Amino acid sequence: MPEAVRTVKVCKIFEGAVRSQVLFDIDLSFEQGTFNSIIGPSGSGKSTLMNIIGTLDRPTSGEVYLSGTRTESLDNKGLSKLRNKEIGFIFQFHYLLPEFTAIENVIMPQRILQRKVDDKARKRADELIEMVGLSKVKNNLSTKMSGGQQQRTAIARALMNSPKVILADEPTGNLDSENSDQVYRLFREINERLGTTFIVVTHDRRIAERTDRIVEMKDGRVLLDVHR
Repeated sequence: MPEAVRTVKVCKIFEGAVRSQVLFDIDLSFEQGTFNSIIGPSGSGKSTLMNIIGTLDRPTSGEVYLSGTRTESLDNKGLSKLRNKEIGFIFQFHYLLPEFTAIENVIMPQRILQRKVDDKARKRADELIEMVGLSKVKNNLSTKMSGGQQQRTAIARALMNSPKVILADEPTGNLDSENSDQVYRLFREINERLGTTFIVVTHDRRIAERTDRIVEMKDGRVLLDVHR
């Protein structure tokens, strides 16, 4: 299958009062349509790697490819355009805009791209809201929803621009076990129905063990890479 993401000898060094290297020669490839997790203790470098894959940060050295496009050589405008087209982000905190309803938050990526919010966009937003099971509360302000509902809204928002890759950083970190399971089932459904590639950073081994591949990191290096 074609590659969705590839990293080649990626290193990351943070300069400051103390020079700190957090990633060492990371070589990874994720095929399109796969369901993957990255695990490891705090400080292992997994979130830094996620930010580099997602073009939110640049490596100190090495190469990063997203759908075949080498990203670290692009300027900020090019990175932003590629990111908005190819990637959807889901974080531990939902980052919904409190003054907007659930459906308005889902549509927001369309507005950020300065695209016209036409009937087609509204229909897609409605379909995504239905997919995540929130049709009954779609007109609620984000502050008037439960934590699980807020995170499902964030999932729908991440899908609005039909990204090829979803990067999820501790997406169930603030949820109880029941809501965590709901989020996992949603991820699986989206992966299987839409062919979206998932890369999930998690401390939750219950979630990781239900993915098709586990990449374990320690001290900025890949310790294990297990295909299940």
